Amino acid sequence: MVLHNLLLIFLGLAGGFAVGSGFVAFITVLGIVPRLVQLSKTGKMIHLYEYGIVLGVVLFTWFDLRGWVIEAPVFITAFLGLLTGMFVGMLAAALAEVLNVLPIMVKRLHIQDYLLYILMAMALGKIFGSLFQWLIFQVW
Repeated sequence: MVLHNLLLIFLGLAGGFAVGSGFVAFITVLGIVPRLVQLSKTGKMIHLYEYGIVLGVVLFTWFDLRGWVIEAPVFITAFLGLLTGMFVGMLAAALAEVLNVLPIMVKRLHIQDYLLYILMAMALGKIFGSLFQWLIFQVW
């Protein structure tokens, strides 16, 4: 029984290290923290970004492992959902920027005049899709 538990502990830690390393490598390759600092002109607070990411990952992993649920009023839940959506959106935008998807697509399809509409459609589609999923599938 002890050997079984030690094997489970080892596999859990190995899986956690693998996923954590992949997450850190992904954020590092995309250069999310330096890009956010550059765009927001908050170079003096770069350590707060790093601490926030680490604290968020550790804290919410612990919540997930413990099965805890945060009971909060709707406006706090909506605010946290907004922050989460902003993070996912910035992550997707950073990935698209790194891969140069939009410039290549715009150039090949000759749609330079419609770039603003394409970006707005992507943003609004993400917003309305998230709201639809949150309001229709989660609430009902």
